[in-house]
Amino acid sequence: MKIQLETINPNTKSPFRLLHNPRLNDLFYWHFHPEYELVYIEGASATRHVGDHITSYEQSDLVFIGSNIPHLNFDYGVQTDYKKEVVHIKPTFKKQVIDETPELVAIYHLFELSQYGIAFNGETKKIVGERLKRLHQLSPFETYIEIIHILRTLALSKEFSLLHNKPFVNKYNKKEQQRLRQIYAFIDEHYQRKIGLAEVASLSNLGKEAFCRYFKKATGNTFTAFLNQYRVSQAKRLLLSGKNVSEACYDSGFESLSYFNRIFKKVVRQNPSTFKKSHFVQNQG
Repeated sequence: MKIQLETINPNTKSPFRLLHNPRLNDLFYWHFHPEYELVYIEGASATRHVGDHITSYEQSDLVFIGSNIPHLNFDYGVQTDYKKEVVHIKPTFKKQVIDETPELVAIYHLFELSQYGIAFNGETKKIVGERLKRLHQLSPFETYIEIIHILRTLALSKEFSLLHNKPFVNKYNKKEQQRLRQIYAFIDEHYQRKIGLAEVASLSNLGKEAFCRYFKKATGNTFTAFLNQYRVSQAKRLLLSGKNVSEACYDSGFESLSYFNRIFKKVVRQNPSTFKKSHFVQNQG
């Protein structure tokens, strides 16, 4: 399980990249990329975490995410049989096509609004979701035309809500991206043991206090809170794989069962045993 901030570099000149039924449900994948992202998922109820926005969606979700907005994979933790479609749109497509074509002014405004993060609902979600599920069956030319039609449908829809009350601005520059990748890779490799603050601060050539300020500014979380959240994500995976609460606690890097229970409930809003039981009942239903 890797946490990454990444840039997508598809080996194609096409402005679009399609991902048909990508499966990342066992992965806590907090990431961002310069591409705009249109994502549809059905048959799942999970967390929608885009930028500073965190809510739950029920049964299905359709979201258009602007360039470089950090987001969690929409299928994280999903145990049901779901379908997922993702379209990445290169920023050059907006600059070279959308911005320069007066006939596409409605789509231009859609792309501008995407920096807030847009969640669609109602008939729009249903209709566009069905069209997205068929994209992978089309020829490249048909795909290009269909995506334009899909974007126009979204642009003309009134069935949406914005996820932020102002455009989301990504705080990461390239140097910080590399630094955070290094920190996250270290967490991923060593989360099962005790991680000292001085040890992880040294990765960034910073003292402990300077590192704490940097990490909070860069991620919006304290290092301890972020590490706990990551360990909880691992514990959830272990619980759902059949481990008991005690095993999930110590195998995910917590040193105290009482502390684990308290942090797990704070993050998940359920204690570990209730979480495991509720998912077991759902899967048996």
